[in-house]
Amino acid sequence: MEIIAKASIYVSDLLSVKLSNNILYHNLNHTQRVVKSAEEIAAGMSLEAKSLKVLRLAAWFHDTGYVDGYENHEEKSCEIAKEFLQQEAVAEEEILAVCDLIMATVWEYEPKNELEKILRDADCSHFAREDFGEITRQLRKEFELVKGDKIGAKKWRKINIEVLENKHCYYTKYALQHWQPKKAALLAKLKKAAKRDKEILSKERTKMRLKEESPERTVQTMYRVALRNHINLSSIADTKANILLSVNAIIVSVALSNLIPKLDNPSNYYLVVPTSIFLIFSVASIVMSVLATRPNVTDVMFTQQDLAAKKVNLLFFGNFHKMRLEDYEDAMLDMVKDKEHLHRALTKDLYYLGKVLHRKYKLLRNTYTIFVIGIIITVISFGIAFHFYGTGRILE
Repeated sequence: MEIIAKASIYVSDLLSVKLSNNILYHNLNHTQRVVKSAEEIAAGMSLEAKSLKVLRLAAWFHDTGYVDGYENHEEKSCEIAKEFLQQEAVAEEEILAVCDLIMATVWEYEPKNELEKILRDADCSHFAREDFGEITRQLRKEFELVKGDKIGAKKWRKINIEVLENKHCYYTKYALQHWQPKKAALLAKLKKAAKRDKEILSKERTKMRLKEESPERTVQTMYRVALRNHINLSSIADTKANILLSVNAIIVSVALSNLIPKLDNPSNYYLVVPTSIFLIFSVASIVMSVLATRPNVTDVMFTQQDLAAKKVNLLFFGNFHKMRLEDYEDAMLDMVKDKEHLHRALTKDLYYLGKVLHRKYKLLRNTYTIFVIGIIITVISFGIAFHFYGTGRILE
């Protein structure tokens, strides 16, 4: 029909030129989709030429009112359609029919005849399309731009589920047969995604709850730093002891290989005392260094009563190495659930690490003292020996 062709050109130009850039969904693409869907539904129905003409005109003009704003766009669409159709000398009866059909696209309106049902179904044909996701993203962006409210993906999915499940239905036999199954599949897909969102949210809430119930971050940091410092100090003590051990071992080796064999000569008897002092202090330093690094493993068996009374430090291997795995697992799970017990265990571990450090550093201090005193006394004794005995031996 010539009037339909003119209407399509007029509406296409109108929406292409005057429509706001914020209108991303109710644009020319949507209008063309509605026209095509209306013709698709009407193709299987025995409509009179006059009724088909009214349907096509209403489909082309039903969203033209968006060029003048978002509110009351149906009334504005009727005014635009009426002005155009009057200029084209369309009968007043047909103009009124087109306007009535446009007003049937109001969301809350319940269609009363076949033409209204066709247009309403065509207006929502995207609920059964493969590209629904892209189309609904355009509608979401349009709402955000026009209304100025940011809509999150989860909220938008919830809105779509509510619309598809409770606020929309298809009316025509064609739509119920061809589009309703696709709409149902889409609804199931959205619900599945919403369920997944709920599961993720539930996990996040559980994680936050567990985090709130766990020891405070400052307390955790305090224990972590204190334990790390104790371990570092223990490592330093072991390193210092190993240095002393190595130095004295070298001294003893050199003395045994070079100095002691010379003492068999009667002329060197004056070196026996200084050499003996030297070796005694070196060996003492070696023994003290070994004691400082010597591990101390407890060999105590704890009973179930001790575990129940929380007397066992489960964080120290010396206390649990003889326990059965099942008992240890149960005891650890109980301790993790009890915040106070966990704090006490960490405190005990820190305390006994300090006791071990005290023993190590005390032995290490005494070892260094013995080593220094031994060196001094050895040098003095060698000096005295050379002064009183060595000079005479040399002169002889």
